[in-house]
Parts: sequence; C-alpha cells; structure tokens
Amino acid sequence: MNVRNDLRNIAIIAHVDHGKTTLVDELLKQSGTFSEHEQVAERAMDNNDIEKERGITILAKNTAVKYEDKRINILDTPGHADFGGEVERILKMVDGVLLVVDAFEGCMPQTRFVLKKALEQKLTPVVVLNKIDRPMARPAEVIDEVLDLFIELDADEDQLDFPVVYASAINGTASLKDDDQNDDMSVVFKTVIDNVPAPVDNAEEPFQFQVTMLDYNDYLGRIGVGRVFRGTIKKGDQATLIKRDGTEKTFRITKMFGFFGLKKEEISEAKPGDLIALSGVEDIMVGDTICPPEHPEQMELVRIDEPTLQMKFLVNNSPFAGREGQHVTSRKIEARLMTQVETDVSLRVEPTSSPDAWTVSGRGELHLSILIENLRREGFELQVSKPEVIIKEVDGVKCEPFESVQVDVPEEYTGSVMESLGDRKGEMLNMINKGDGQVRLEFLVPSRGLIGYTTEFMSQTKGYGIINHTFDSYRPRAQGHVGGRRQGVLVSMETGKTTSYGMIQLEDRGTLFVEPGTDIYEGMIVGEHNRDNDLSINITKLKAQTNIRSATKDQTVTMKRPRLLTLEEALEYLDNDEYCEVTPQSIRLRKKILDKSSRERDEKRSKLASQE
Repeated sequence: MNVRNDLRNIAIIAHVDHGKTTLVDELLKQSGTFSEHEQVAERAMDNNDIEKERGITILAKNTAVKYEDKRINILDTPGHADFGGEVERILKMVDGVLLVVDAFEGCMPQTRFVLKKALEQKLTPVVVLNKIDRPMARPAEVIDEVLDLFIELDADEDQLDFPVVYASAINGTASLKDDDQNDDMSVVFKTVIDNVPAPVDNAEEPFQFQVTMLDYNDYLGRIGVGRVFRGTIKKGDQATLIKRDGTEKTFRITKMFGFFGLKKEEISEAKPGDLIALSGVEDIMVGDTICPPEHPEQMELVRIDEPTLQMKFLVNNSPFAGREGQHVTSRKIEARLMTQVETDVSLRVEPTSSPDAWTVSGRGELHLSILIENLRREGFELQVSKPEVIIKEVDGVKCEPFESVQVDVPEEYTGSVMESLGDRKGEMLNMINKGDGQVRLEFLVPSRGLIGYTTEFMSQTKGYGIINHTFDSYRPRAQGHVGGRRQGVLVSMETGKTTSYGMIQLEDRGTLFVEPGTDIYEGMIVGEHNRDNDLSINITKLKAQTNIRSATKDQTVTMKRPRLLTLEEALEYLDNDEYCEVTPQSIRLRKKILDKSSRERDEKRSKLASQE
C-alpha cells in the first residue's frame, strides 16, 4: 500500500490547562515556520478574545509546520468536556494523537474523556509528559496512571505500546528521559514522524472529502474545513455535495486553502491526507461529503455528542429593556442563534409557544455561558432562565445526565465536601490520600446537583480546592431534592438608584449584589437574604434631611464590599422563578413576576397546587 511519507496528521488532546496550546506555540516557533523578524504571540492559536482572557481553548484550530522534509498538520483541540463535539470531529481528520499530561497532576477527568474518544477511533497515541520541570513532578507515577487509564479504556496492544516524551513546553525543551532535557523539542517531531502512520496515497481513486469544521468569511460565505480521504481535488472542479440526509447538490469548487503556520494560503490542488478549506456552496454543513458527480459515495456520518443542558433565551422585557443594547428584537436574536447553530453542531435551538422565547440546549454551563458572553459582546440584549438538565426516557425509565467528578482538596476540607456532594445525591467512588496533605475524591453526581455548586465548593475549601467534572452517562433519575439554592434573595420594591444610606441599613439582612448609585427596578434581585425566604426591601432610601445638627456627624460609616456576580455565577445562582438579564454593560438578576403582590399571589397558588 502506497503512503504519503511526506505528511503526518496529528491532534493534540489533553485536560484543561495541561499545556496543549503552549506546546503548539513552541512547535510552531521551533519548526522554523515563522521568519526571523516575525513576532509570535503567546498562545498564538487561541485567537478569540474569550479564549485569551480565560486561558482556555474553545474552538479547535489547525496549523501545519515543516520539519526537515516532512509536513506535520497539527490540530489543537479544546480540553473542556462541554466542547466534546469539537474533539470528536477533529479526531476523524488525523492518524495519531499527542496526549499531553501534566507531570504533577496526572490523569484528570477530561484526560479520560479525550483519550476515550481517540482510542475508539483506533488512533496511534504518543504521550507527552508536560511540565516535567515542576518541583513536584512525579513522572514515573504519572506514566503508571496513564497506562492504567489506557488499560481501563480497552486500548489494543499496539496502542498500549505508546512512546513517551518528557517535555517542558514553557521552556521549549523535550527529551526521551525524565531526568535530562535537551535544548529544543526536536525529539517531539521525531517521535511523531517515527510513530504516527502516514496517510494512505490513493490519489488515483475518485476524490472524497468530509467537512469536519466550519469557517465563515464575509466574501466567500461558509467555508468547509476537513480532510481529503481519497483522490485529488483541484480548484474549479465540478463536485457533488452529499448532505447528512442523503440529498445531493452539484457545485463548482471556487477556492481552496491549505494551512501553513497561522495562515490560510490559497492552493490549486489537494491530495489524500491533506487538511484543506474549500468554498463554493452556501449550505455546507459538518458531516457533509464532497465527491465527483460521476462517483457519489457518502462517507460515514460524524457522530455528535447530544446536549445535556437547556435554558430559555427570551427577548428582554425588563423596565430597562433597550437602554444598553443595539440588538433587542426577537427577529435579530433568532437570526443570531440560527447563525450559531450553523457552526456549533452541539447546540440546538428550538422555538417555544411564544415568538419571543427559544429553548437553547448545549453540552454544559460553560458551553452556554460562552454563547451568552459572545452575544452580549456583539451588542445583544436578552434574558435567560435557570439552566435545566435534559431528561431522556431510556427503556421506559426517566433518566438524567450524571457526571464523574474529581475533587482535589486539602485534608481538612474532605468532610464538608463529602457531605455537600452527598446532599446533592453524589455517590463516592474513590478516595486517594496523596500523602502531601492533599486528598483526591471521585464521585458520580447528577448534573443538576452540580448546577451552582462551584461557588459553594470554593467557599467551603477557602479557594484551595480544585474540582473537575465531565459527562459520564444517562442514569435513572435521582429521587428527592437535588442541589439548588438554599438562601432566599433580597428583592427591590422600588425603582430608582441605590443609595449608600439604604445599603448600610440592609447590610445585616444579607449580602448585597449592587454598588451605590446603581439603577435598579422593582422586582430586581439586589442581594442574598440571610434566611431561606425572599425579602422585599427598599434600597433607594435617602437619609431624611433635618436642620438639627447630628451628634454623630463626624463619624464615618464603612460599608461592606458588595458581591458582584460574573455571568457564570449569575447563571448558577438563578432559581426557577427568576431570569438573568444580560446586556452589553450589565448582568442583572430579576424575578419573573416583578410586582410584589402579583408575585405573592402566584407563590400561594403554586403552594396550593403542590399540596393537592
């Protein structure tokens, strides 16, 4: 069988923050892809603002480097399980994976998640033990953990015989020994070339290309990115697009691009194994096959992870609607959500009985919160409801998503973490005492029990705990109350501006979420109550002016700092009768029913209905 020995296709997979993107940066720099005078930004592959701010990869990216006479296509994939749809599709384009594992942290939940996907696709693994320069690195133990994980995930004999490279991506060094580092990363390139299979060269057969990712350009429209699995494609060729549902459409390939470094370069021909982007057809979608009109043959469809969490997105109807956003109408919000569905295959948008509301389903809280964050940055105003898990019926039994949770905490906090996850119907699977005062706990917890848990976990562990969770499976629905907020809220009964005087009067009632001088409206949530019931308050109260000099005039009153919620915290905090109002400038929590007496009547009706 002929192979293209000048080419290798690899994906880099890892848990969040184990150093994938930093490793790609170094490979780009050391391969000579950039000329001497070119400045390469840190984490060059993360080109989206939110990725740069949070230090995470959200969208899969591809690049290519030259090493000696070989071209290596490298795909950097997200580590978060919420973006599993991206990872799964990327792995269809490659012949091997670089599994990056932190030499101190070892195997984490997403390491298992991404490796499981790679082994299912029968890809050849190369393990890179990164951060080998960390003082607490434990390479021998971590390699044993990785081997155990491979065995647990049913790796075949060839996959179990994986090569290991010890690296420090931040220093740009790598070696085949754990106690000695070379000056560069050439050993990574050599290990990839020696171990990852070259693509099969079947250039004489009819061409076949499958779309794995989508890109968009204002001039060219939608661009399909994927791999040439067979044959040769030339610019200007007539081609047939076979959609996921089997329908066919003939078009001409107007432009083709190859990837080199961080740039797309126009090319006129692509051969088997090449990763390319092509344009010429408007409604191209992930999973579509492109082939010659005289030889239409559909490739196996890409399986896409189903959503597990849903929220309602609504047109903003608060008293402050339209003040801060440019795009506020249902038509604009719906058009934007439909555009998102075109490039994000793990997202579902369904209409509801109201023309001003949509049910949006995604892979998790992070997936949906990043969509909302992008919308507000683009000038949209909207309201969202509390995230809810998607219930499925399996063999007549109602099932809900469960997640495997891994917690690393100092020993003194294990009791409170075990108790709080137990209250959320978590089942403890394992407890490992790591010997340095740290304990690793493993749980299986219903996904709805984890909604809003991160904030509680951080305060429980004084910020020293690390929690990671990833979707495990659908299981029979847990009985009884699972998770949810325990405290009531402080709700404004007036519209106006918050005053320092009004806030100081209310400090002993709970924690405030607003600063002095903030515009608020009736029904808006301005803080958390100390008790488990909601309390209506007046936070706009002004101090009564008298002409009598106060005996305490010169005393200064210090106010507690309010707790300002981020978007993620606000979404986690929501209860069933509340909305989060999101605008380009503000994140506000509010009751669905703003009027106090109407809200109380509704609560009484709900209580009576539940008693019946």
